[in-house]
Amino acid sequence: MTTTVIPFERLPIRQFAEKAYLDYSMYVILDRALPHLADGLKPVQRRIVYAMSELGLQAGSKPKKSARTVGDVIGKFHPHGDSACYEAMVLMAQPFAYRYPLIDGQGNFGSPDDPKSFAAMRYTESRLAPYAEVLLAELGQGTVDWQPNFDGTLKEPRLLPACLPNVLLNGASGIAVGMATDIPPHNLGEVVAALIHLIDDPKADIRTLMQHIKGPDFPTAAEIVTPPGELLHLYETGGGSVRSRAVYEREDGDIVITALPYQVSPAKVLQQIDEQMKAKKLPLIEDLRDESDHENPTRLVLVPRSNRIDAERLMAHLFATTDLERSHRVNLNLIGLDGKPRVYDLKTLLREWLDFRQATVRRRLEHRLDQVIDRLHVLAGLLIAFLNIDEVIRIIRTEDEPKAVLMARFELTGTQADAILDLKLRHLARLEEIKIRGEQQALESERAVLEQTLGSTRRLKNLIKQELLAAAERHGDKRRSPLIARPAAQAMSDSELTPSEPVTVILSAMGWARIAKGHEVDPAALAYRTGDRLQHAARGRSNQQAVFVDEHGRAYALPAHQLPSARGHGEPLTSRLQPPPGATFAGVVLGDATDQVLLASDSGYGFRTRLGNLISRQRAGKQLVSVPAGARLLPPAIVTAADDDLLVIVTSGGRLLCFPVADAPELPRGKGNKLIQIPPKALKAGERVAGILSLPAGGECLLWAGARYLRLGRRELEPYLGSRAQRGTALPRGYQKVTALDPYYS
Repeated sequence: MTTTVIPFERLPIRQFAEKAYLDYSMYVILDRALPHLADGLKPVQRRIVYAMSELGLQAGSKPKKSARTVGDVIGKFHPHGDSACYEAMVLMAQPFAYRYPLIDGQGNFGSPDDPKSFAAMRYTESRLAPYAEVLLAELGQGTVDWQPNFDGTLKEPRLLPACLPNVLLNGASGIAVGMATDIPPHNLGEVVAALIHLIDDPKADIRTLMQHIKGPDFPTAAEIVTPPGELLHLYETGGGSVRSRAVYEREDGDIVITALPYQVSPAKVLQQIDEQMKAKKLPLIEDLRDESDHENPTRLVLVPRSNRIDAERLMAHLFATTDLERSHRVNLNLIGLDGKPRVYDLKTLLREWLDFRQATVRRRLEHRLDQVIDRLHVLAGLLIAFLNIDEVIRIIRTEDEPKAVLMARFELTGTQADAILDLKLRHLARLEEIKIRGEQQALESERAVLEQTLGSTRRLKNLIKQELLAAAERHGDKRRSPLIARPAAQAMSDSELTPSEPVTVILSAMGWARIAKGHEVDPAALAYRTGDRLQHAARGRSNQQAVFVDEHGRAYALPAHQLPSARGHGEPLTSRLQPPPGATFAGVVLGDATDQVLLASDSGYGFRTRLGNLISRQRAGKQLVSVPAGARLLPPAIVTAADDDLLVIVTSGGRLLCFPVADAPELPRGKGNKLIQIPPKALKAGERVAGILSLPAGGECLLWAGARYLRLGRRELEPYLGSRAQRGTALPRGYQKVTALDPYYS
């Protein structure tokens, strides 16, 4: 019994894995993911287009089932999955995906909402679009090299003889191993103009070429808002990004979006806006509708809550927070004429494509010249036969080997003898000689033109220019994506988006906070947790910041609308803020950042400052007031510096002082200046500032001494007018133990 020994090769695992991975990488790069500069197609796309041309599916023919095309592609040229092949075919037929579709599809080929919602290939039909002739028109004219298909039974073109730079016109995207490509589409007329300029002036720089190619031109009519300087850098380096923005118009108070950025789904945009509305982050919009139809492919209607809303500001917010503005990555990475991938700048890409086009046209002319010369050679033999027709007929009738005799008798070549022997009897008429001489004369003229063109670089370039202009005339159109300079989109702040409604913020003694709608609520009448009570309350608007201050003089800010409702007990501020251990909150204030706030301690010191100085994004707040030892901070109060506004200060010892608010110092932070004089002996006895407020003209306040109160207006306060830092005037008998000072609301 004999044993067969199977030879094998030993390799280190590192060497084997490295070689296998590199082979796989090169296959993915060259045969799957990256387009070729010449025709702008990946192998699967090239095979689909070629297979359809072989099936006779030209633009003017009757379409056939897509399954028939896919079957030919995977059975003859591309042995991969039918679903992947069909998806690549559908992409070339989608007008919202391709700037110049290569395939004319009939049936459901997807929609902008869901590009992959296309019907199965057994239901759809397809044929080549008129634009496909740009790639196929010169295929059978000796312009390309051919290679065997995967099983060696057929031939397929290595490249298609594109007469336009399809890689720029339709763009491409793909992910290979270690590299990717993202080439945006461009306008055909602009690219042709740049090519002609480069033919006339090979030294033109990219800035000059951009006078023709101003930027990408997407299938949608969305605006390109990328600045010209960024576009120039993109075309100089071959990488960058392009921002496109939706187009909208006002219609009877509504905002109507008529165009979306490239590859943006209308349904997704509506979902993004709806999510903001549900989260109460977009109160400016009352309703939104999708009214798109066949006549209006994109028509999204936004209904503002009122006519006073700034539509431009609202749309700027939506541009910043939704796909109404999209940034498209650009990476001009493709396979060059040398078969290697690289990133191209605009000029190099156009220059190399022109080299390919010049070589293609030269091969086409040379192929045609060879055909003309061969035909002239045949016609010369036929003419000899017609001039000696009787002798030719005799030789054919009598000789056993007429071909050899004809070649010897008339000094003919084998090709000429074969042409004579292939003549039919009906071609032996006198008129055929006239036709031959006419054809001979026409071919001689064509031969002269071909030889002149091939022998002159200038003539060859002029021919290329004429063909480019003719292709632009047949397939060109106007730019769809306008280039417009726009300011950068900026999202609105929470205060701008929050409805401006009157609210009251309530702070309890234990540091629990809540918010009630309206200014009519009585904070003292609300329910509190056991052992808790009202500490302070402030009235303002829901879109303002609620600023809390603790006894150590630190200020903390929270958006008022984010506080829990007053229907419950609220929540402790320590769950959102980080005050020092053991600190208690002294009060709360609401207002705009420019409002004036009075900060004072019960020792009689204080100052005015802008409310914006109190606002901090840090959970730990910011130190603002230096509180003297043994003193505590009073609740902050909104004040104005109007000439007729008074600052009313009362001490627990029954002293009242009034002076103009403008006399109080304005500082960014610190201890402040003395507002009312409290002698050291009185301080030691426990006298403190019991209340402080700003009283506008015509206003009143309530002074409480236990259950007793005094209603004080401007006339009642005249005896207590003085200057800042004075002792103040004693109150009437019975009010020597003041407990509070509140504004009075009738």
